[in-house]
Amino acid sequence: MQLTSYSDYSLRVLIYLGLRPENVTTIADISQSYNISRNHIVKVVHNLSNLGFIRTIRGRHGGMMLARNPESINVADVIQKTEPNFCIAECFDNDGKCCIKEYCRLKGILDQACQGFFAVLGKYTLADLLDNNAQLIQILSDVEAPLRTLAIT
Repeated sequence: MQLTSYSDYSLRVLIYLGLRPENVTTIADISQSYNISRNHIVKVVHNLSNLGFIRTIRGRHGGMMLARNPESINVADVIQKTEPNFCIAECFDNDGKCCIKEYCRLKGILDQACQGFFAVLGKYTLADLLDNNAQLIQILSDVEAPLRTLAIT
């Protein structure tokens, strides 16, 4: 199994924001820290905002921050929402052309494996991914722009 870059980047954005719960972060900050194209991050941020994982703030001092506590952001939920067509084999695709898919046992086995994959991811939240936050902050702060603090009311 392999996640798309889109889901990988989505998790990275959430981790970055989770490390800075009181700060407003810009797309440029994240793009620079991870060395990922700004255009990719723009798409990811837009989708994460639409899904309710992050909150965007417009204006001169705008940016984004988590919309929910890290404890309430489930990893499996993020993956399922950023990988809507999670087909691990052609037989899972409605348009799949496999001629044996109606009778093949492989589909059932792969389906069990996929369910197990999401069952494991479902045990973890963003908070679990932030456990070693001192190390993560150090790695990401070596290349990032200075943080902007937002007074949250």
